[in-house]
Amino acid sequence: MRLFKNTNIPFVGMRKITYTISIILILASLVGLVVRGLNWSIDFSSGVAAKVVLKAVDSAVEPVSIDELRNVLKVNGYPEAEIQHVGDVSAGTFMIKIKSRATEDAISNHTRIQIMQIISENFPQHVAGRDINRDVIEEIYEVGPKVGGELRTNSLLAVGIALVLMIIYIWFRFELIFGVMAIVALAHDVLIIIGVFALTGKEITIQIIAALLTIVGYSINDTIVIFDRTREDLKIRRKEPLEQVMNFSLNETLSRTVITSGTTFITTLSLYLFGGQVLNDFAMAMCLGVIIGTYSSVFIASNLVVDVTKATHKEKQTAQHLNKRR
Repeated sequence: MRLFKNTNIPFVGMRKITYTISIILILASLVGLVVRGLNWSIDFSSGVAAKVVLKAVDSAVEPVSIDELRNVLKVNGYPEAEIQHVGDVSAGTFMIKIKSRATEDAISNHTRIQIMQIISENFPQHVAGRDINRDVIEEIYEVGPKVGGELRTNSLLAVGIALVLMIIYIWFRFELIFGVMAIVALAHDVLIIIGVFALTGKEITIQIIAALLTIVGYSINDTIVIFDRTREDLKIRRKEPLEQVMNFSLNETLSRTVITSGTTFITTLSLYLFGGQVLNDFAMAMCLGVIIGTYSSVFIASNLVVDVTKATHKEKQTAQHLNKRR
């Protein structure tokens, strides 16, 4: 199925405009990171995590919903509490994570007492006949700043390793310059998305790190498809300059790009609109990732290859090497 046939959109000719747009977005992201910083979740900072069971002894009592619990915590001074179901929804078990300042020694103990009071006062029917310290609050523990810092470092290391391995893969399959420019485009995607989270003050959670890794994989796949078509077209259009061949390849893969990105975006948008508050930030990161990843594959990665090969006078050499590779 092809949506577009015989298109001749000057993708390469538009690169000065798209570079300008990218520079503006990157600068805005850097400003957000410097001025506001990242709002790391409890997984990466410090705080208290509690496993709470709100299943009443009386089966006639309606179970507590996650939204109801979130609203109660919000009213009582914990608007940023992370809440999720543990196991079967009908079991009424929740994991509550509340951030605290690592510099305050008594904050964790204070938070524990507060959670017990909030649960007792707002859900008396679910607590009645049960020991709050044993049956209601099954587990409560502190997440220290050291553990959170290690997790943050490991997450960033995971992203870094993924990028390096991608450079090596593309180097062997295409050319080193293709691999480096593809990674520059990926760094462009990740930086802009992180910048959006910094500017909006949204939390960086484990789910957001997972979304970033997913976006990296999605974007590099789109880029490789375009590079692969460029390599094939170079064998056919040997006498044409790389700039023209690249533009031809981008137009050839346009239908595939639009269909793949469009269907993925519809799915992630549906998740954002109907997935509930728990998945809201993850879905937002995915929506942004699909848009920015597609944009960078078409307008940034390919154009950077053209400009760098021109600047280094390696157009012919690059074309010859690609023609030899399958």
